Amino acid sequence: MLGPLGDIVVLDLSRALAGPHAAQMLGDLGARVIKVEHPDGGDESRGWGPPFAGPDHDISTYFLAANRNKQSITVDLKSAEGKELIERLVRQSDVLVENFRTGVLDRLGFSAERLHELNPRLVILSITGFGHDGPEGGRPGYDGIAQGEGGLMSLTGPSPDEPYRVGASIADLLAGIHGAYGVAGALYERERTGKGRVVRTSLLAAVTGVHAYHGTAWTVGGKVPAAGGNHHASIAPYGTFRCSDGMLQIAAANDGQWKKVAALLGIDPADPRYTTNRKRFAHRDELIADMERALAAHDRAHWLARLADAGVPAGAIRSIDEVYAWEQTRSQGLVVEVEHPVLGKIELPGPPLRFDGLTGAEHSAPPTLGQDNDSVLAWLRERER
Repeated sequence: MLGPLGDIVVLDLSRALAGPHAAQMLGDLGARVIKVEHPDGGDESRGWGPPFAGPDHDISTYFLAANRNKQSITVDLKSAEGKELIERLVRQSDVLVENFRTGVLDRLGFSAERLHELNPRLVILSITGFGHDGPEGGRPGYDGIAQGEGGLMSLTGPSPDEPYRVGASIADLLAGIHGAYGVAGALYERERTGKGRVVRTSLLAAVTGVHAYHGTAWTVGGKVPAAGGNHHASIAPYGTFRCSDGMLQIAAANDGQWKKVAALLGIDPADPRYTTNRKRFAHRDELIADMERALAAHDRAHWLARLADAGVPAGAIRSIDEVYAWEQTRSQGLVVEVEHPVLGKIELPGPPLRFDGLTGAEHSAPPTLGQDNDSVLAWLRERER
């Protein structure tokens, strides 16, 4: 593949979602990603479902989501032969990605010190649940647990009494994104120093790292944020509103946009309750009720058209199938077609980045278990020569 990382080799020892997502992002940027899997079943996400696909209903769509643009080889990391092969691969790689529990890779004989003895230029990405050190650094981490421990669930849901997890595995995905971003920085630094380094992140760090204004509400403002349903924690009106045939979203982030909304809905913008964002937020329940009374007169299509004409940010709430059918989604390269060795032509969610001049880059399907054993070994022998 073409891409900014077209000369980079990534050795992906990770499994499940956070590590594989990071490695997939590097593959999207053009890196050669060699995914190492245990011969007995491989990455555990190969067994996660439903739904499953294929003639035998044994191909996990979960696995397909995090492993495009990779090669798969099978290696037993506990065997002497497996360890020797990993050492050879490490010597020829630029990046190693792992998300074992703290200490596991060390016990396998591949501590950071040992890896850097084998290849001083190696960038190591290590993703854990709660951090590699600290009083709870050894805890196993799963997405839902991290969402709760990291405060995200307390911000999500209809009320403080009903905390919800985010529907996507957002802690895993954010850890992968932060990890890939850290790798890119370490590779840039290596150009100056000639040496690789260890990049560490965790599910806890990923969740805490996106608190944004919720974090400063507490650290600076002394207020503990809480779940407020589908309305913004600081801006009004900004959220989900009911009209005659369902719901739509309206975001009036400044007084100018609010005046346009008020004019459309027949609400007096000079009402003393609504003249500034601070006042609108203080009277938010009354504001929502006034807006929904007006919105009930027409359906979503009517209001979305009127709001668009007025230049007010607004939108529908699409189901997943609607998103992938939407021409705007497809126009942004967010759906890619690949040829899978069992499933044939399939569509996958595409990468979120686009680079000028790389419009012709092709993507490869997530591999079957051990699909590339022979080709990777041949490549390795060629590199070693």
